Amino acid sequence: MYDGKSSALWHLVLIAFCTRHASADDYVSMGSNTNAAEAMQFLREYDREASGMCYRVTTAQWKFVTNITEQNRRRMNEELALSSKFERLSWRKAAAFDITRLSDPQARRQLRKIVQASRASLSDDKFNELQKLITEMKEIYNSAKICPFGQKPYDPHVPKVGSPATAPPEPFPLTHPHYQLNNHPYQHYQPYQDNPEFPNYCDMQLDPEISRILAHSRIESELLYVWKSFRDQTGPKLRDKFIRYVELANEAAVLAGFRNAGEQMRAAYEEPSLRESVEEVYNQVAPLYKQLLTYVRRRLLQRYGNHTLRPDGPLPAHLLGNMWAQNWKSIMDLVMPFPTSPALDVTSELLRQGYTPLRMFQLGEEFFTKMGMKPLPPEFWRSSVLTRPRRPAQCSASAWDFCNRIDYRIKQCTEVTTQDLVSTHHELAHIQYYLQYADQPQLFRDGANPAFHEALANAATLSVYNMPHLYRLGLYNNKSHDSYEVGMNFLMTMALEKVAYLPFAFMVDQWRWSVFEEGVENMNERWWQMKLRYQGVVPPLKRTEEDFDPGAKYHIISDQEYLKFFLATVLEFQVFEQLCVAAGHAEHLHLCDLHRSREAGRLLGELMQAGASKPAGELLRTLTRGRTDKISPEALVK
Repeated sequence: MYDGKSSALWHLVLIAFCTRHASADDYVSMGSNTNAAEAMQFLREYDREASGMCYRVTTAQWKFVTNITEQNRRRMNEELALSSKFERLSWRKAAAFDITRLSDPQARRQLRKIVQASRASLSDDKFNELQKLITEMKEIYNSAKICPFGQKPYDPHVPKVGSPATAPPEPFPLTHPHYQLNNHPYQHYQPYQDNPEFPNYCDMQLDPEISRILAHSRIESELLYVWKSFRDQTGPKLRDKFIRYVELANEAAVLAGFRNAGEQMRAAYEEPSLRESVEEVYNQVAPLYKQLLTYVRRRLLQRYGNHTLRPDGPLPAHLLGNMWAQNWKSIMDLVMPFPTSPALDVTSELLRQGYTPLRMFQLGEEFFTKMGMKPLPPEFWRSSVLTRPRRPAQCSASAWDFCNRIDYRIKQCTEVTTQDLVSTHHELAHIQYYLQYADQPQLFRDGANPAFHEALANAATLSVYNMPHLYRLGLYNNKSHDSYEVGMNFLMTMALEKVAYLPFAFMVDQWRWSVFEEGVENMNERWWQMKLRYQGVVPPLKRTEEDFDPGAKYHIISDQEYLKFFLATVLEFQVFEQLCVAAGHAEHLHLCDLHRSREAGRLLGELMQAGASKPAGELLRTLTRGRTDKISPEALVK
């Protein structure tokens, strides 16, 4: 997943193209320097210095996440502190120019990215306080741990059974002993308190332990316990810090010419009517979501009974296989339309054919090069971390751009599974994006708007995880690509992952904008009101303002904009449909295989090469051959 680490420039310049209550140029004309030569010289110097700073920050981050030591943590924090100073200095220099008087539109665009950086307008003390608050909130979140279900808190003074008194707790198993990749043995699920393989101490974290319980347990009391326990360890501890964060973020936004921090976040999309257009997109997908909810509710009633949920009521948040009820794919065993038909899982075939993580990445590279796109550079193979290291490291998959036009890497603890085969192609699509826009200035080495990077990577991945492509690779042996039952199971899997996600991805920033605009009073009540309105989801027990349930979502407390995930999910299908048209595909969209399509590769490469040098609407016109410059959910609904 493209998570921001791969573009360390985000730590240097926060992107915000927006209005000062009117148009972007109302704000950027505050400077008085109209010397175009000086502006161009500044941008050349900035590009060189920002690239160097980006390389140093990214290198320090990479060393830490692939080898977690205190020394590497200190070095990373030192580089991040230097990058913050560079950000503020660059903002002051760029703000001296009257951008509206410059004739070069690309120069205006680059300067606007720097000048309207959100937090650089704060005083030094408040800027540092804001950065410290965000860091502290992330540390609290990442350190949240709970006890296993049915067990008491770990007492280090009480020896474990069968262990000497001095023995430290053992690491929690990374794989649940009853979790299998090739089928759904949930009827044999054993709760943690009955399982001697799990240690008796409170060291269960969100990933992997808590997430796997929510995904695979079908014991309602255990699901309720872990759902509540994780929130007990996050929200109440984060609430006061988040309130102060809102105050400082709003102050910074006002100083930068915005009404509030929500308006500033929306500015990155360069669309004055963003709220209205996004609401329109949501309204178009809402009927499909409601149909999915109705079907899933009926299946959950069959499993849990009407003492847990009502036949005509909302869904309890802890029963949907995910901490935030944002992705329902993990309950596929409960809702699969045709349980006796084969699922699209090629893990056993990958293992039978002797696939390794390296071979999976080579297969992924071949997918792109056969579309006429760029091969991976030698540095990728030399420096990437493609399997789990023996030392402490973060294992979440991510693609990295080291900002020097040479060094690109992936960090992924790859296992030979269907899921990781898809993830491999997804991360390689991000790398392809980096390679394609490498010749752009540093400020333009990013997506056209915050949704583009993830959308284009997902669009390429849609061609990989489907029956025709896996059959072509010799991994899927069922020739009946148009089999009704197999196709319905596949589409249900996609709906649980994509359609179920849309209301959540939409409402997160709706809530956040309301907090920035209306204040922090009753903010937890507003959170659950929006969850009910958009998701049809309710908490499984009574909640209060002190619970601060939004704090259980990392993107909220880490100051990461979330609307991009809603738009990216819609846009990926719009992009995929046009790539399939370019490839000459005329059948159902979920059967489209872009294998060896040079025309599809040319179109995808053209979108990627532009980076952030053009507005998103202009690239959408290129994508749709002039028909529209708007994001449309029509292809997703198909």
